[in-house]
Amino acid sequence: MTSRRSFLAGMLATGLAPSATWADAGAPRWLSAAGLPDGGFALCGIGADMTLRFRIPLPARGHAAAAHPERPEAVAFARRPGTFAAVIDCAAGREAAMLSAPEGRHFYGHGAFSLDGRWLYTTENDFAAARGVIGIWDADHGYARVGEFASGGTGPHEIRRIPGTDTLVVANGGIETHPASGRTKLNIAVMQPNLSYIDGGIVTETDRLAPEMHKGSIRHIDISHSGEVAFGLQWQGDEDGPALVGLHRRGAPLRLCSAPEANLRAMRNYAGSVAFAANQRHVAVTSPRGGLVQIYDAGEARYLRGETIADACGVASCRGGLLVASGTGDLWRVAVGMARRAEHAALMWDNHLVAI
Repeated sequence: MTSRRSFLAGMLATGLAPSATWADAGAPRWLSAAGLPDGGFALCGIGADMTLRFRIPLPARGHAAAAHPERPEAVAFARRPGTFAAVIDCAAGREAAMLSAPEGRHFYGHGAFSLDGRWLYTTENDFAAARGVIGIWDADHGYARVGEFASGGTGPHEIRRIPGTDTLVVANGGIETHPASGRTKLNIAVMQPNLSYIDGGIVTETDRLAPEMHKGSIRHIDISHSGEVAFGLQWQGDEDGPALVGLHRRGAPLRLCSAPEANLRAMRNYAGSVAFAANQRHVAVTSPRGGLVQIYDAGEARYLRGETIADACGVASCRGGLLVASGTGDLWRVAVGMARRAEHAALMWDNHLVAI
């Protein structure tokens, strides 16, 4: 892969090569940040066979990434609250640019590209005003910062685009923070999480949990092929939360998924990531604190079963089911009634698997 990258970089420099594609980066199926044994960090490309396709250094710990829809380029975001986002040329194996959050802002660890790949949208904290914003960056002109718009709430975390459209969905966690207070949560008693739908920079729909669920911080989302949103909660109360997974279709009420009390308690009030399975009928939610992956029926909004996987967090759809990444370095392919493991002992997978 190194020689291939060097050859491609040379061809591109002379203008003789066609535009690079993800095939030139080893045809990865997913991206994930990872910690290294020497204390360093990297962005990794993972193939459909769970083998490593590339490993490219990051300046600090990463959280999630955004994959460009056409060229082999990814933006790796710092663990929140962070101020850097590294643009990675995954074919050449190098950092192409470094984005810095504007003064008075920090990143929340996630971003999404527009349908045509021209714009990168980043979730950010306007901490002086205690409001969430979405930053706009021009991916065709060196990722210049060109503006921002309101996220529709406080503490925006994950942002996704409804497939085939430029409608953005934002998980506004509802939690106010400020760099002067580190990661301290400043407004738990009055937090108001929501899902916001944004078209052309305008919030066109906002959907909130019931008042008794206001401590359920909506953190992570996935969107099905048909536009249904699955969301994972991180409960901020001292007591156990009544639900950690929900579903939503635009224009309809939010639905919370039911689970037996013992199974819900085992997640330790923490959903680390959420994803629709390949069949689009099942939704998986992970808990690194509980060492669990739980699977729900999306149609009936109810718990189906669980898998015990130590430090499980990143999860994404794969052929036949789901791929789960663990902080132990393992990748698990989870299908109905079975789980298969691939070991990457030199890596500690971070929070998210990002599909390409």
